[in-house]
Amino acid sequence: MLSHIRPLLIAASLFALPVGGAFAETRATAADARALLEKAVRQIGKVGAEQAFADFNKPKGSTFNSGELYVFAFDLNGIYEAYGAQPALVGKDVRDLTDAEGKPIVRDMIDIARTSGRGQINYVWLNRADNHVEHKLSLIERVGNHVIGVGYYAD
Repeated sequence: MLSHIRPLLIAASLFALPVGGAFAETRATAADARALLEKAVRQIGKVGAEQAFADFNKPKGSTFNSGELYVFAFDLNGIYEAYGAQPALVGKDVRDLTDAEGKPIVRDMIDIARTSGRGQINYVWLNRADNHVEHKLSLIERVGNHVIGVGYYAD
């Protein structure tokens, strides 16, 4: 019965992995996350989705991946198209990904993108910087058939 949970927990832990060896010393704010999301959306408009996703997947220290903030993107079916924290997950189906309390976060993000075009989702996630489960918020925006997002820890 628990065999189906293990892949979700592994995927969930990867969803929040920071990149690089050091963690950010200061917390990102909602304003920081909003600014990065807006920059990501502009980048898609400027260079197209394919190039923008490549830019989002660049290593820590790049324009779209700095400190605890990174850009992620998936299509409306829940397939990662970009994931700054763990680019190796691009192409993976994460539509059934849940948070630490079982909340279907990717499905919820897709619903928000389809109904409102943009918004935020609150969930509980393991913060790898301090190894504590914390409240996290992701700001998301629909761009064409893509859900673009940036998350930050609220605790």
